[in-house]
Amino acid sequence: IFLPMLCQHCEVAPCEPVCPVFAAYRTDEGLNGQVYNRCVGTRYCGNNCPYEVRRFNWFWWEWPAPLEVQLNPDVTVRQLGVMEKCTMCLQRIIAGKDRARGENRAVRDGDIVTACQQTCPTQAITFGDLKDGASRASKLARSPRGYHVFEELGTRSAITYLKKVTRAPERARG
Repeated sequence: IFLPMLCQHCEVAPCEPVCPVFAAYRTDEGLNGQVYNRCVGTRYCGNNCPYEVRRFNWFWWEWPAPLEVQLNPDVTVRQLGVMEKCTMCLQRIIAGKDRARGENRAVRDGDIVTACQQTCPTQAITFGDLKDGASRASKLARSPRGYHVFEELGTRSAITYLKKVTRAPERARG
């Protein structure tokens, strides 16, 4: 069984209050952000994350030519000694908002697509505004199939997983 685990972007995030330099914070969008150039690498946030999704950057990456062209120009390469996590593609959220603002309209459902959503071969990942009750993500989050990993911890995760649909066995006719 495989369950992709990413930052759950908890409303009550255990990783945030333990950071001594406030590098972990809550964004206006309700995401758990990380200020990488403020991080001093104590790893307290990673130790306090029940989902174990924060990673310490042990390496200073050097990319020989021509491999450096594969890097995303919209995402900074983090330095040695900092904690890293899923940003929910914050750069794509900002770009989507900028596009909508440039067209004098609100951001529509489906305007913003995360990298994992874009590359998922089964299209099993949906991204959207949970505060918008009409969005696809919001509807799926309210589905009877929806559940949150470690819900009993009370972190109020923003990530909803959907249970597998199974058919009930047919009763024997007799």
